Amino acid sequence: MIALALGIGGAAPAAGTASSVAPPRAERIVHETVVHGQTLRDEYFWLRRRDDPTLGPRVLEHLRAERAYADAAMAHTAARQETLYQEMLGRVQQTDSTAPVRHGAYLYYTRFEEGKALPIYARKPYPDGPEQILIDANKAGEGRRNFRVRGVEPSPDHEFLAIVTDVGGEEKFTITFRDLRTDADLPAKIEGVAGAVAWGGDSRSVFYTTLDETMRPAGVRRHALGTETSKDELVYHEPDEAFYVNVELTRSERYVLISSASKETTEWRYIPARSPQQRPVVIAPRRRGHQYFVEHHEGRFLIRTNDTGESPNFRLVEAPIEMPGEELWRELLPHRSDTLMTDVLAFREHLVVAVRRGGLPGLVIRPFRGSERIVETDEASFVLEPEENPEYDTRTLRYEYSSPVTPRSVYEIHMDSGERTLLKRANVPTYDASKYAVELVQVPAADGERVPLTLVYRKDLVRDGSAPALLEGYAAYGISAQPSFNSRTVSLLDRGFVLAEAHARGGSDKGRAWYDAGRLAKKKNSFTDFIACAQWLIDNKYTSPARLGIIGGSAGGLLVGAATTMRPELFGAVVAQVPFVDVINTMLDESIPLTVTEFDEWGNPGADPEAFRTILAYSPYDNTRPARYPHILLTAGLNDPRVPYWEPAKWAQRLRDNNTGDSLVLLRIDLDAGHGGFSDRYQALRDAAFVQAFLLDRLGVPEPRDRAPAGRRR
Repeated sequence: MIALALGIGGAAPAAGTASSVAPPRAERIVHETVVHGQTLRDEYFWLRRRDDPTLGPRVLEHLRAERAYADAAMAHTAARQETLYQEMLGRVQQTDSTAPVRHGAYLYYTRFEEGKALPIYARKPYPDGPEQILIDANKAGEGRRNFRVRGVEPSPDHEFLAIVTDVGGEEKFTITFRDLRTDADLPAKIEGVAGAVAWGGDSRSVFYTTLDETMRPAGVRRHALGTETSKDELVYHEPDEAFYVNVELTRSERYVLISSASKETTEWRYIPARSPQQRPVVIAPRRRGHQYFVEHHEGRFLIRTNDTGESPNFRLVEAPIEMPGEELWRELLPHRSDTLMTDVLAFREHLVVAVRRGGLPGLVIRPFRGSERIVETDEASFVLEPEENPEYDTRTLRYEYSSPVTPRSVYEIHMDSGERTLLKRANVPTYDASKYAVELVQVPAADGERVPLTLVYRKDLVRDGSAPALLEGYAAYGISAQPSFNSRTVSLLDRGFVLAEAHARGGSDKGRAWYDAGRLAKKKNSFTDFIACAQWLIDNKYTSPARLGIIGGSAGGLLVGAATTMRPELFGAVVAQVPFVDVINTMLDESIPLTVTEFDEWGNPGADPEAFRTILAYSPYDNTRPARYPHILLTAGLNDPRVPYWEPAKWAQRLRDNNTGDSLVLLRIDLDAGHGGFSDRYQALRDAAFVQAFLLDRLGVPEPRDRAPAGRRR
C-alpha cells in the first residue's frame, strides 16, 4: 500500500516559508496544433526536443535547473530526510534471501548482502548443496549508475541461463547467455530488445521479443545457442500497431506460446517446444473485443475467454490441441456476474483459479478429481496472489499474502490436504503490527456507486480532523488496488498519518464492469471516485484539506493530477510520480511509445472528435487554470519510455504560471533513470525519504518529541 511513496525523490522549505531560490522559468515558444477545428496552444512544447541540436542543450540545462531548485527548496529538511532514511533502513533486513523456489533439480533464489545495493541471483541443488551464483548484479553493474536485472531464465535442462538486463531505465534490454556447467559466458549478446524470453524444449533454442521504432514489442525471433545473432530467425511479426507481443513457455514445458494483445483483443499462437523450428499455429483468430488467455494441460489447452464481451468476467473452456478453434471449445467453469476470473494456473492434477469478488482477491484450488478448496484469509483488506510456481507436476502451490499491516508472506499449501506452511515472511526489525488497524469501507461515489477504500492507521488515532492523511490511487488498465505492506510508510504511520488507497473505477476491483466504467468516455469516473474518497476522509474527520496529501504514479499521476485541477482546494500536498499529465498531446502523437497501443484505454483523439473532447476535458496540462494550488512535487526520469520526462516538466511550468497562491511546485528529475526509478535499494530509500519529508513539511507535521535515535547506517 502507498507503494509509490518509494519512488523517485529529491527535497521544499518548511510549510509557510518561502524558498530563497526562485523557480526556473522556461522560455515560452508557442506551438499550435489544429485538431477537429480547435487550436491547441502549447507554449512549452519545445521542452520535449532534447535531441534537437539547438534546443537540446537548453532542455537539459532547464532540467538540471529544476533539479537544483527542488534540492535547494528542500535543503532545510536535510536532517529530517536523514532521520527518515535511517528509520527505513532500520526496518530492512539488509542481509536476506527470498524463499527458494524448486525448479527441476535445483532451488533458485535471490539474496542481498548488507552494504550491497543490488541483488545476487543464485541456485543450489535440491534439497541442499553448494551455492552457484548465476549473476551478481553488483559486479555486473559496476560503474553503471542504474543497472537492473530484468530476469534470469534457466533452460529446461538447467544447463544454460538467459540473463536479461537494462541500463539506464530505457527498457531496451540486453540478453546474454551463460553455460551453467562451466560458469562461462557465451559470446552471443542480443541488444535493444523487448525483454521477454522463452526457451525451446531442446534447451538450445531461445525465443525473444523485439522492439519496433516506437518501442512496441512487435515481433519474436529465435536464437540458436552457438550461432551468430545476425542469423536469428524471425518467427512472428505483428503488423497491427495497436497490438504488442509476448512469448512464454508453458509450465508443462511442452509449448511455446506467442500472444498478440491490444487493450481489447488478443490472439495466441503455439509452437511445440521440442520442435522449435516449426511455424506458430493460431489457436483462435482474433476478433475485435475478444480476449482470451491460454494455459496447457495434458492433451488440451485451457482457455479463459470473455466471449467478445458476452462473458465480461471470463469463463474457462478447454480445446483439443490438434483443433483448438472456438468451434470445439467446451465449458469447464461458467461465467459469474459477481466474480472476475483474473488468472488460471494449470498443474498436472490441479487447477488454481485467481478471482476477484467484492473488491478483494481470492484463490480457489480445484483438483481435477475432487472438490474445490478456497485459500482462507482473515483481514479486512489484503493482497493474495500466486507466487512463482515453475513446477508442473506438483501438489503444492506457493502464494503470496500481504496486507497493510502484514509484511509480505510466502506460503505453500498442499492442494489436496489444505495443509499450509509459511515459507518466508519479510523480517521487519522494530515493527509491531499490533499497533495498527485496517479498515475497508465503501464510499458513496458521485453517481451512487460504492467505491472501496482501504485505510490503515495507528490504533491510538483520534478522529477529530487534525490527523495528516495520504490518499493513493491508480485506477487504470484494469489494474486493481494493491493494499500491501510497505515498511517505508511505517514512518508516516508513526507520525500519525492515516494511509488510504482508493479502489476507484478504472481498475478491476469489482469486476470487468468496474474497469469499463473508468476508461474511454467514462474515464472521469476515476477522478470523481478518487475525489469522493478524499471528501469522505474529510467528512468523517480522519483528516482535513490542509492535512490531506495525495500520491500516484504514471496513470496514477494522471489520477492525482486530474483531481488537483478539478478540486485544488481539497488537498494540502500532491506527489505525482512520472505522471501522465499531458494526455491530449501524447495521444495525438503516434510516434510516442505506447500511444497507438493505448487508443482502447484512452481513446483516439486524432480520429475521433468525441474522444478528443473527452480527453481535453480532463487532461491536467490542458485544465490548469488560475487557482490556489496545493504544494506539488513532480518526479520524472529522463530515460522514461512510458511517460516522457517532458510531461511533468511542462506541467510544472504551467502550474507556476497559474498558481495564485504561494505554494511550492517542485520538479525532481533523474537524468539516469527511467519509469521505475533507480535499481539501487539504498538510493530508493533516500528517494522515499525525500518524498516523505516533502509531505511532512508541506502538511505541517512536526517530528515526534520522543523520536528514537537513528538506526543502523550504511
